[in-house]
Amino acid sequence: MPASVRLLRLALLAILLLGLVGTGVELLLLKHTDGIAQLAPLGLIGLVFLALIWYGLAPGTVSTRAFQATLVACLLSGAVGVVLHYRGNVEWELERMPGVGGWELFKAAMMGATPSLAPGMMFQIGLVGLLFTYLRPVPGRTRMDPQSDL
Repeated sequence: MPASVRLLRLALLAILLLGLVGTGVELLLLKHTDGIAQLAPLGLIGLVFLALIWYGLAPGTVSTRAFQATLVACLLSGAVGVVLHYRGNVEWELERMPGVGGWELFKAAMMGATPSLAPGMMFQIGLVGLLFTYLRPVPGRTRMDPQSDL
């Protein structure tokens, strides 16, 4: 594997770890622990760490696919979280201002107390991690061709 690809993978791994730790700490500090929907991203972050450790200790097809599965779950978690945050803000705004609708409701919901786009961080974690695995070395492969063993 070329040194530039190794450096890129190292940088992606560092970004992934920073994202996981930072998001996990922030969720804990915000007490994002009220029910399953709020605990899900924390549990998923834990699963990503476990899968990453497995992938690091025993790199192979099974550990890679397991790690990738947790990253796809992060993508889904991010999308679901954005919807849940937005819906919660819409409900709040409709209680506060019953006649509001259209652009005003959308704007108020996006700027609401629950940050609508914050769960997008889980989406970013998933994308960075998938890119990290996409550039992985594969034993027996002589050139850098990420598609050859998918």
